[in-house]
Amino acid sequence: MAPWRSRKVLAGAGAAVLVLVLVLVVVLAGRPGAVEEPVAAPTTAGPAAEPPPQPVLAANTDTAPMPSVAAVEAAIGPLVTNGELGPGMHVSVLDVATGAELYGYQQADPATPASTTKLVTAAASLAARGTGHRIPTRVVAGSAPGEIVLIGGGDPTLAIGETAAYEDAARLDTLAEQVKKALGNAEVSRVVVDSSLFTGALTGPGWDSDAVSAGYGAPITALMTDGARVNPKATGGARRHTAPDLAAGRAFAALLGKNVTVTSGRQPGGGTPATPAGTGSSAAAVTGPAPGTELGRVESPTMLRLVEVMLTESDNVLAEALARQVAIAGGRPASFEGAAAATRDLIAGLGLPVDGFGLTDGSGLSRDNEISPALLTSLVRLAADGSHPELGAMFAGLPVGGWSGTLDTRFRDPAPPESRGGAGAVRAKTGSLDGVNALAGVLTTADGRLLAFALLADEVPYQKVSKWQAEWKLDRIASVLAACGC
Repeated sequence: MAPWRSRKVLAGAGAAVLVLVLVLVVVLAGRPGAVEEPVAAPTTAGPAAEPPPQPVLAANTDTAPMPSVAAVEAAIGPLVTNGELGPGMHVSVLDVATGAELYGYQQADPATPASTTKLVTAAASLAARGTGHRIPTRVVAGSAPGEIVLIGGGDPTLAIGETAAYEDAARLDTLAEQVKKALGNAEVSRVVVDSSLFTGALTGPGWDSDAVSAGYGAPITALMTDGARVNPKATGGARRHTAPDLAAGRAFAALLGKNVTVTSGRQPGGGTPATPAGTGSSAAAVTGPAPGTELGRVESPTMLRLVEVMLTESDNVLAEALARQVAIAGGRPASFEGAAAATRDLIAGLGLPVDGFGLTDGSGLSRDNEISPALLTSLVRLAADGSHPELGAMFAGLPVGGWSGTLDTRFRDPAPPESRGGAGAVRAKTGSLDGVNALAGVLTTADGRLLAFALLADEVPYQKVSKWQAEWKLDRIASVLAACGC
């Protein structure tokens, strides 16, 4: 299933979900099939019953009773400190309405966040670009007759045609028709692929050696189609192109006609000639549109929509592309390093705690990332309090416990009963690497109080504790918080 078609959470929720604490979110659609890692969950006899639609994160008010610090400590303290998930437990729980700290355990210490990093990337990209920004993919006339230049703007959701990995994606076939119309009867003989917008390494520092081969990462280039997937319909650990930009260029060339060659280069005036040196072309020989003339343009879905899908599906390639948008907006190189620096600048500018905060990528695939749970809960609260309305848009993409996205199979059978209480009450981002399990977002207590929480366990003895067991233990903590009438 294609990620955007399979998402069953508030598709296109848009600006209506800008202030989470003031709305009642109800999920009434079905459930997606993608999970964060290609590992089958334990099963019990017979299919699990479909949970009925139910209110999610009911409206929070200041009049709902706030849990006491002592009661929260009594409820979850033993679960946090029992050592079952190793010594690297880091926990923060805040009251959203007041910002009061209700529980903290190593909450200010940096930890490996895995995919909860995407909360930071989501906030940074929304703050840097705004909810309505769209990423363009352009074609301009090249430096020689018959030559055009396909310029990647950093949209990883670009599709080749009707079969697409992402719903409502911009399409190369649409772009090809624009180019044909602009050129009239002139034939195209060469497509120059300009993916120079992104610089530096193609894969992230700190990524596991199989991150790309296992299909959860890809070489990050400014031009790609379907998140670099070879098969647009593939989900989970999908096989990715090793040179996504050239693969996109070849697909585009095929839409323009036969015998169209593809090469790397830059647009005219982009630093180097679009035509490779040694071809003998000259400005005097150019006919038709002047070099650099725009012949076509398509644009991605809005930033709000991109962030929504990135969070719901935990899409690593999309996350890295969005991090580079933060770098570009901040005047930094569109590289892993530039994106990390620009994100830190922006997060600090929002007044959030950045002591010990260090990023090396935007997806959380890197084991070198360091984020404290206190930063994550402060970020979630900032997004919910209405002071930065653009940040509130990130809530539309947070998976709902037991119902959607990467929480689709969580908080429900076959999890132990004590780990199911957060179904429909927890809306959060998941995180998972070998030895790292995380969950961060918001939940509504039994009394109707909205809490921000972050649970990071980065020293899980994963050879003894399975991924599912680790997730159930985190889900139990969240479930106990959600059931709190304290």
